[in-house]
Parts: sequence; C-alpha cells; structure tokens
Amino acid sequence: MNDGYDAGYGDGGPYELVGYDEYGRPVYRQTDGRQTQQQYDPYGQQGGQTQQGYGYDPYATGGHQQPAYDPYGNGGGYGYDPYATGGHQQPAHDPYGQGAHPDGTGQQPRVTEQTAYIPEQHGHAPERTAHIPRQAGPADDARDDDGSAPEYRTEQFAFVEEPDDGSEDVIDWLKFTENRTERREEARRRARSRIIALTVVFALVVAGGVGYLWYAGKLPGLSASDADTGTTTAAGAQKRDVLVVHLHDTENGGTSTALLVDNATTEQGTTVLLPNSLALTAEDGTTTTLAKSVEDDGSEGTRTALDTVLGTDIEGTWRLDTPFLLTLVDLVGNIEVDTDADVPDPNAKKKGEAPLVRKGKGQTLSGKMAVAYATHRGPGEAQDAQLERFGQVLHGVLRKMTSDPDAATVTVQTLGQIIEPPLTDADLGAFLARLSDLAKGGDHRTRLLPVEEDGTLTAEASDSVVKDVLGGTAKSPDRDAAVTVSVRNATGDKDDTEKARVVLLNGGFTFLEGGTAGSAEATSEVVYADPAEKENAAEVAKTLGLPADAVTKGEISGNARVAVVLGQDYDPGS
Repeated sequence: MNDGYDAGYGDGGPYELVGYDEYGRPVYRQTDGRQTQQQYDPYGQQGGQTQQGYGYDPYATGGHQQPAYDPYGNGGGYGYDPYATGGHQQPAHDPYGQGAHPDGTGQQPRVTEQTAYIPEQHGHAPERTAHIPRQAGPADDARDDDGSAPEYRTEQFAFVEEPDDGSEDVIDWLKFTENRTERREEARRRARSRIIALTVVFALVVAGGVGYLWYAGKLPGLSASDADTGTTTAAGAQKRDVLVVHLHDTENGGTSTALLVDNATTEQGTTVLLPNSLALTAEDGTTTTLAKSVEDDGSEGTRTALDTVLGTDIEGTWRLDTPFLLTLVDLVGNIEVDTDADVPDPNAKKKGEAPLVRKGKGQTLSGKMAVAYATHRGPGEAQDAQLERFGQVLHGVLRKMTSDPDAATVTVQTLGQIIEPPLTDADLGAFLARLSDLAKGGDHRTRLLPVEEDGTLTAEASDSVVKDVLGGTAKSPDRDAAVTVSVRNATGDKDDTEKARVVLLNGGFTFLEGGTAGSAEATSEVVYADPAEKENAAEVAKTLGLPADAVTKGEISGNARVAVVLGQDYDPGS
C-alpha cells in the first residue's frame, strides 16, 4: 500500500520533509538525485508544468505527464486524489480557489492548516491515533491485482487507547495507604481505650477490695490488741449491732439488763451482763443506778444513759417481761442449760418439795423452769449471780432459735408483745437469727461487766469489755460532781423518803433510794466509807437536820458516796 506520508518509496529518489498534516504526521516530497531545484506543489501543478518524481499531490491536481497516486482507483497517475476527481483530464483541484500563483510559477500558496479526510472513518476521536501499517513499496503494493487502487476498510486501522495520566492504580494506592494509616490510628485509639478502661476497672477493684477489708476489719496495721502482727482490726473500727434487753420480773419485781452484741467484723456474738449497780447519769444530770434508771427514766432514757457511760451506740431496746420469756422458751422447744443451783418451785405449798430446777449439766428447761432459773437469787447471793443465770437462759434461747430471719420474725410476732420503737418485729427477728447462727457455731459468749462498789467502771472493764467487746470508751459519772446520797427509810412512814429526797436535791446532793427497812429504828445514821467523804457526810447530816454525832464510818453498798438510814428521830420539818 502506498503511504504518502512515509519517506522513501522503493526505487525513487531521496525525500525531504516539507511539513506536517493536522494530525502531526510528517509530509515528504521526492527530490531529484541531480540536486535539481524543483518546485513543491502540494496541491498539484498548474498550467501543464512537468512534475518531477513522485510528487505528493493530496488533491490530485497534477498534470497528465506525471503518474498520479489514486488510492481509491479513480484513474491513472500516481497523484493522491482523495476526492476521486479522475485522471489527467480532470481539472486541477484548487481547494482554496486561488488559481495560479501570482508570480507566474504556477505554484499554489502553502496552507498551514488543513484537515485530511480519510474515507470510511466517521468522526474524529482525539483520544485515539489512527495507525496505517507501512507497506514495502509505494507503487506495487498500492494497487490491487486488477491494477486499481486498494480500498481501505475500517478494520485495517488499529486504535490504541492512550494511557491515562491520572491512573486509577495511583488513586487506589493512595486510598490503600490512607485506609491503612486510618486503620492503624484506629487500632491505636482502641488499644488506648482498652488500657484506660482496664486501668479504671483495676483501680475500682483495688479500691473496693481495700474498702471491704477496712469494713470487715481485715486491713493489716489497724489492730490495737495485736499491733505487732497487724492481723486484727482495731476494736473501734469494727462494725457492731447492739440491742439492750430488760428482763422484768412481774412476780417478784426487779429488772435484769444485758446487751446483745453482733460483731459483723469478727463474726462474734456476745451477751454483756450489766449489774444493776452500774452508775449512770440521769436525765436531770444527777447520778443514778441502772436499776433506778430503768424504773424512773424508762427504756429511752436508760438507753441514752448507757450510750454515755459505755461510749457505744445501742440501736434499740427489747423489753422482755417474764411471761414473754416463758412463751419464747416454749416456742423454740425448751432449752438446755448447765445449772449451778437447785431452784425451788415458786408455787410449792409445802417446804421440802422437789425443786423445779435441779443443779447439773445439760438440764432441759421448759418455759416455766427457764423463768424460775433466770430470776433466782439465793440467800446472801449478790445480784451478779442471778444476772449470770439470766445470761445462761439467753444463750440457751439463741441456740434453739431459728437462723432464718423470716421464721425468727414470725416467732417474735407470735409472742404478742409490743416492740418499742425504733425497733420493729422484723429488725428483732433478723437480729436474733444472726445471733442464733453464731451461737450454733460456737461463736457466742457471755461476759459480765465488772464495776466498783460505787457503780463506776474499773480499768479491767474498760479494757476487756467496754473497749474490746463494745468498741467504746468508759465514762463513769464524775466523782467531783454532786455527792450521791443513798437513803433508806426506817421511820415507819413511807412519806419520809420523798421528803428527804426533796431536801437533799435542794441542798445540791444526788438522791438514791435505798428502799424501806422491815422494822423501824430509833436513831438515824449517816455513814461514809472513804475518809475523803467525811466532810460530805457531815454536810448531809446538817441538811437533813440530824445531829453531828449521827455521822459514822462504815461500809456502803451500791454506788453511793454517803448512805443515810432515817430513824424515828428524823423530823422532816426541821
């Protein structure tokens, strides 16, 4: 196939570049080997001028002497006639209508821009390049077998996609690197979040554990009693629930008091027995005894006074009259007690009958027997002996009590007693159930609070009971306060006791009732035990209108500093 744009066609002469077409392809012309100056007529010769060589005539306007290139088989000649205008008889094509060159040379003026039209190629695709395969010879290969110019078909052109400078591979790589960076940053953020969360959880767990150990009294170094090992919690830091119980003997009179302590920290239950002689501060600021406080100030006043003297926090009062104790023992199914004395039957009509309760180990007591044993006080016995029997009965009841709070509450409600506020049936039932569980496991004990003869607390009581068991601090009434005077009426007139009380209180003394004598006495007596109280005894005698020789030194029971026995010589009006 003849390619008019290629330089060098077979046996022709040399070619020179004359320009580029609109697609940027070079355009050549053939030159004479003898270096004869030839005029290049890209649009064909005018006026019959002779064409030398195989000149390029894209519009086939050359003369007949030169073979015209006719790629579409429109006639002879080797001239390129894209518009198929025929052979040499066809007038030369002048696409710009300019005719011959003005200077007479017959040359057409050169056009700088022109659009070459390729048959069968519809439209112009700027992004594709039409590639025409180069043939071996411009003349021989340019014709078909019959001598006509070959026809060009669309499938003879190969269109190659131009590469895209904004390649998607680059974009994909940027996206990949960006996504990978984002994933790494997200992984780092998640790792930091996990570390922070784990740190917070660990701190909360540690704080909770330390708080629990502190609450449970298991933190080392807080023990006052075992500071060397640091394995025991300080007594003051332990958690305790405390109730006070008053046993009222409705048959013989008198009361017995005990504190029920549930130590949740050490998981230890304790019954603390309180002697009736324990010195308390009454509501009016005067000094009184525990027995007197229960009688005069009632449950609330006595609870407040006990909190003051023991440094504890009593949550409620359980008033247990002897009929309710009898019912309680029968409800739990009798109790077993190691009795220390024979207790006669209070309903026995004759002396020498068999005792209601026999002395011995593991004695089974019914409700009636338990009440008789808890209130028994033998001839010449101190009140502490009776108090300890009451403690034994309480321990036996706790061992037989149910450990289920709901069932224990039902037992309390079955008693039919009125529970004093702020204590409720449910509170008392749950409290007794916890103590019952400790008693069944051997973690319950009974302690007696030791007091001095005047009712004040000793150092032993402060260390062994008040501090260790109750976690409090002993604070007995100040001995430098008003002098406590115990008055026993032996005049035969019950009203003299109240008259003496008024006189002593007006004189600045603290009055304690000492009871009434069984028989009248002729003379009055003022007794002091401590020599330091001699002057106070003399002042008491003077206040009551008694003679100075009535003051004597002797023994005093209870917690009074001065004891007075009013005889028939006492004149309230004096």
